[in-house]
Amino acid sequence: DESSAAFVHFVKTRQDLPKPNVFTTFAIEKYRPSQYNILIYPQLFLICTAQTKREKKENPVMQLMEERILRDGVVRAGNVLKVDSFLNHQMDIDLFNEMGKEFFRLFGDEGVTKIVTIEASGIGIACIAAQYFRVPVVFAKKSESKNLDGDVYTSSVASFTHNKVYDIRISKKYLSENDRILLIDDFLAKGNALLGLLDVCQQAGAAVVGAGIAIEKGFQEGGALLRKRGLRVESLAIVD
Repeated sequence: DESSAAFVHFVKTRQDLPKPNVFTTFAIEKYRPSQYNILIYPQLFLICTAQTKREKKENPVMQLMEERILRDGVVRAGNVLKVDSFLNHQMDIDLFNEMGKEFFRLFGDEGVTKIVTIEASGIGIACIAAQYFRVPVVFAKKSESKNLDGDVYTSSVASFTHNKVYDIRISKKYLSENDRILLIDDFLAKGNALLGLLDVCQQAGAAVVGAGIAIEKGFQEGGALLRKRGLRVESLAIVD
């Protein structure tokens, strides 16, 4: 109903998932009958990428992430996906462990010496992942602190979620030209946080081997922008 100014949300139908809280649900015959539903939400246009059964079988972590997003994720106006019940407020450590194992499977042969993230939501995922790499975690601070003594690398970052620009800081003591860095964060939207972290690492002369992301918003430009710049980006779930 175009007059309702509603938008559509495609997800793969799963019998084991609870019925979504939506206005209307019906099958789309031209998009693989019985495999997809249209879920009508107000003020939202979001298409969730559906993986094939083969892809899910080969990558159980992606399947686990998809199930948690569909089961516990809450979509709000402005394309905001709220996953604070398991990812970035209350944290599901068993899920984080599986994510850490997967990041190690993907980047374990890259000679990573440090994992770099940004406060605050990326810290938990980075710390769990670091146990598998057996390397330190360095997180960029968003505000000045008396604990940051001496010289620091800085970069400006525009936040999509908070609609503000802030400076991130990492002490020069903890990054060097000898480091091989893996970037980790909970979300990838416009890519500003990762661009800021890339800038800081480049100031230090460190090599960035890639980025591990929990959830990428594929309908925003960040992932494409970073990949175009040559950064290897591995996302455990991509919401299109």
